Order: sequence, then structure tokens, then C-alpha cells
Amino acid sequence: MQSFTTLILAAGKGTRMKSDLAKVLNEMAGKPLVHHVIKAAKESGSEKIVLIIGHQADRVKESTAEFGVFYALQEEQLGTGHAVMQAKNFVDEEENDVLVLLGDVPLITVETLQNLYEVHKNTDASATILTAVLEDSTGYGRIIRNSGSSVEKIVEQKDASEAELEVKEINSGIFFFKAKDLSEALGMLTSENAQNEYYLTDTVEIFKKANKVVSAYIVKDINETHGINTVEQLKNVEQIFLARG
Repeated sequence: MQSFTTLILAAGKGTRMKSDLAKVLNEMAGKPLVHHVIKAAKESGSEKIVLIIGHQADRVKESTAEFGVFYALQEEQLGTGHAVMQAKNFVDEEENDVLVLLGDVPLITVETLQNLYEVHKNTDASATILTAVLEDSTGYGRIIRNSGSSVEKIVEQKDASEAELEVKEINSGIFFFKAKDLSEALGMLTSENAQNEYYLTDTVEIFKKANKVVSAYIVKDINETHGINTVEQLKNVEQIFLARG
């Protein structure tokens, strides 16, 4: 299996966690959330891992120093696309691929990441999205596919039409990209949307306009895509993790 660079988004405050810790430093099963994510990346074959940090940057560095990762600083949080822009210097355009993970999604498994990468390589995609199908997709970016079932675009909740809001397939926020294509697309992102942020998801439309392939892999276990925003969600995710044995 070829190696790839991993970027982990880990800059958030986690204001709803009722804790003064940076969100990714809250613990699941005795370890900071971001430790679980780093471990999954390493075991999936990633040789270079970059944490994109912001809130309590020094504490996050101290907590993760043992892993030999790199750090990129996102001083202002202006969206997921903006976060990845901060790590652009760590991405070698001549390298093959870049994996983007979320520091508060600790249940992601090595098997799923390897399956996602396999789809990415087999379809020669510029981007491959890990998606999930939810009964209630409220709040998530919707995956809009064309008649041939490949991905046309991802629409955020606040920017979605009534028909798009009915879509059950959602973006998990986890992606593989061709490094060169990602680098080019980041330079074309704008913040012209409801949130005035740079969305990483807008790279999909950029690729489609350039007639590039965008693939998706639907996760088998939707629990793997659970993000953590509240204490209750953390408890729920920890129970799932401990039940795996």
C-alpha cells in the first residue's frame, strides 16, 4: 500500500463540552480524542501526519509530541478549507495523496480508511469522500450525485434547496485527495456562502467543473463518523468504543 500524508483538523475550542480543554484533548477511554485519530492514521499507512491546531495550541502540541507529528497553526477559524490551507506547505504536490481527518471523530477504523483509499486509487479520483446514510440528515452537508451516481457536489445545510435537504447521504468530513489537485483547488476557494467561510467541500464542485472524478465510499458502520460536540455525545461514543472490546 502506498503511503500518504494525513492532515488532522484539531483547532476547535469545543465550547459545548463544559470543559476548558481544547476539544480534541477531551478524553475517550483514558486517552485524548486526537490520540485515537492519530493512531488510526498511522496504522492505515500514513507516514507524515500534520495536526492543524489553534485553540490551546501549546497544550495540544504537548499532548501529541510522542507521536512525532508536524503542526500547522490556524489562528483564525474560517472553515475547513481555511484549515487545510494552513497546512499547504506540508503537502508535497509530487506525492500521491492526502487524507483529511477530524480530530473529534475518534471511532474511525483502519479498515474503513483502507477501504476508502482503495476506492480512491481504483477510480483515479481527484477526491474521494467518506459518506454515511442517515435517517435524519439534518445539519449535515448533503452528497448530491448525478444520474451516473458519481458525486456532483456537497451542499451544506444552510445553502441547500428543499429537494437537497431530503437527501439522506451525508458528508462525514473525511476525504482522500490527489495532492496536486487539492493544492490547485485550495487556491480557488471563496467564502461566498451563508457562513462566510472557506469550505473544503467546495473543492468537489471545482473538480467537477474541471471534469475530474469525485468518488465516494459509504461507511458500513455509521458510528465511525460520529463527531463530538457535547458531553453527552462523548459518553455515547465512549460506550461504543468500549463495546468493541
